[in-house]
Amino acid sequence: MTFTEALFALMPMQALAAALVLMILIGWHGANAGGRWAQLGMVALALGLALASPALSGHPMAPHGLHSAGVAALSLGLSALWWALGLWLTPRPGRWAMAAAPLLLGVGHVLLRNYHDGAQTLIDIILGAQLAWLGVALTLPGRHTLLQGLNSRRWRLLGLAAVLPLLAAMLSRAVTTQLGDPADWPQVLLGLTGQLALLLALPMLLLAWRGQIEAELASLTHTDGLTGLTDGAAFNRRSVELISMARRYEEPLALVVLDLDDFETLQAEREMDFASHALALFASCVQAQMRLGDLAGRLDGNRFGVLMARCLPEGPQALDLRLRAALTERAPAELGVPLSFSAGWARLRPGDRGLADMQRRAETALYEAQRAGRGQLMAEPGVAD
Repeated sequence: MTFTEALFALMPMQALAAALVLMILIGWHGANAGGRWAQLGMVALALGLALASPALSGHPMAPHGLHSAGVAALSLGLSALWWALGLWLTPRPGRWAMAAAPLLLGVGHVLLRNYHDGAQTLIDIILGAQLAWLGVALTLPGRHTLLQGLNSRRWRLLGLAAVLPLLAAMLSRAVTTQLGDPADWPQVLLGLTGQLALLLALPMLLLAWRGQIEAELASLTHTDGLTGLTDGAAFNRRSVELISMARRYEEPLALVVLDLDDFETLQAEREMDFASHALALFASCVQAQMRLGDLAGRLDGNRFGVLMARCLPEGPQALDLRLRAALTERAPAELGVPLSFSAGWARLRPGDRGLADMQRRAETALYEAQRAGRGQLMAEPGVAD
C-alpha cells in the first residue's frame, strides 16, 4: 500500500470515530438541531469515504455504482454540515443547491463512469463548490442575537482552517486533471488536507455545539420562562442603555405599562393552566405588535412593559390600537373567551433618575385607566392624549 492509499484508507475510520465522539458527547434526544445535523454529516462523510475509497470501489468484485454512491454520500455529508452551520449561525441562501448537490453528483458520476477524467473533475467541482459555501457560511456575520453562540470566532477559525486547505487541494487536482498532468502530488496533497480537515472538524463541531448550549443557558437567565419576554430584572438592566441613548441623542423615549383586566377573576374561575395560557397569548401579542428596536418585558405577575425608543407622541396610542386589535382577534379563537387590558404610559423627562421614575408615572396612569372603567390607555399627568 502506497503512502497516498494509506492516507485515504485512514479517512473513513477517522470520520467514523469523530461521528461516534459526537454521538457520545452530544447525544441525540437532548441535542439541539445543529448538533443532530453535525452528527448526520459526519456519519455520511464516513460512509462516503469508505464507499469511495480505492481499496473498496476499485476491487474487481465491487458492484457498479459503488464509487458513485460514495461520492454522493460525501456530498450529503457536506450539505448536512452546512445545514448545521445555518442553525448555529444564520441560514444562508443556497438551501436548494445544497440539497440537490448529492443527487446531481451521484447521477452525474454514474453517467460519466466511463470517462475517468470527466468524472473526477465533476467530483472536484461540486464538492469544491460545497466547501466554498461552507467557508462563506463561516465568514459572514450572523444575526445579532445571543443565540448565535458565545465566542463563535474560535470555532469559525477552526472551520476555515479545515475547509480552505482542502478546497485548495481539490481545485488543484481539478486543474491538473484537465491539463492531463499525471503527477501524484495532487492526490497526496488532497490526502493530507483531508486528514487535516477531519482532525479539525471534531473540535470545531464540539465548540460550536457547546457555544450554542451556553448561549441558550445564558438566555434563560434573563428570559421569563412562561412568556418568553425579558424578565423584570433584565428589563431594568437593559433600560439603562436605552435611556442613555435617548439622552445622548436627545430622542424621545416612552414607557407603556400594560395589565390584563380582571386577571385575578380569571385565575379564580378557571384552572391555573388557562391563566398561564392567557398570559402567554398576551405576551405573544405584545411581541408581535411592538416595533423593531423596542424592549418588551414581563415586569411582574400579569403586568408587562414596553420601552419605546424614538417614540413620537402618537406612538403609545398606535401600539395600543394594534395590540387591542390582535388580542380581540386571537383571544376568542385560541382561548374561547375575550381578553382586554388597561395601559398607562409616561415619557422620559430630564429629571428622571432612571426607569423607576418613568414606571411610577406610567403605573399612576394605568391605575387611572383601571378606575375609569378598564380597557383603555391613559397618559401620565401633563401629557396630552
